[in-house]
Amino acid sequence: MNIQRITAIFEKDIRDFMKNMVLLAMPVLPFVMALFYNLIGDVQLPLTLIYVIVGAVFSVVTLGIIMIMMAEENEKKTLRGLIQSPATLLDIIIGKSLVTGLITLISLVLSLMIIGIEPFMNFRVIIGLVLLFFFFLLLGIGIGLFSKSLAATSAYMMPVIFLFGFTPLISFFGLDEDSIALNIINRFPVMQAVEIHDNSSWLPLGIIAVWVIGAALFMYTCFKKTVKDD
Repeated sequence: MNIQRITAIFEKDIRDFMKNMVLLAMPVLPFVMALFYNLIGDVQLPLTLIYVIVGAVFSVVTLGIIMIMMAEENEKKTLRGLIQSPATLLDIIIGKSLVTGLITLISLVLSLMIIGIEPFMNFRVIIGLVLLFFFFLLLGIGIGLFSKSLAATSAYMMPVIFLFGFTPLISFFGLDEDSIALNIINRFPVMQAVEIHDNSSWLPLGIIAVWVIGAALFMYTCFKKTVKDD
């Protein structure tokens, strides 16, 4: 790991981020959703609804930003030069993740301060949030590498955002609690993060960790394919 290379990648990405209006607009969505929820009044929001905001932060901001940035580099062929440079895979991932991580942190903290951050002041819950960040980050990098253009990324983005980010909304669809579909959905990362609040078991964290490992393998496979194609 080379700090100078990581810093150079970070500085380039922060400049690209500040010049891209689409990327600048992404952190606004969870913030606006939090403000809208806050207009409900003094009524305590159900934890499931709060996690809709959390899911929006990680899916729209974390996954969306890194996915677009990677796909844009792929489309412009600048990623090829980065891969062929002395920078290692770890240098590239860390350097490109710093901007996304910073914006995610700001968006998440501001949104939770609006709707109530108290339920998240817990060690196990914080670990769950960190694992969610890495899941969406690695998944976003993988999809960005898999996509050969920004247009293709747009086609993948919305289904992934609704499937993984807005999963808690499915609980309001009135599905039978014993249905296979609901049992499967309840194993998804954001739903397991909700589960952390309901019991003292470490199992939900373990399930989220498995999702993180799966996303890491997907990202690594896409990276190796990109290197091979180049």
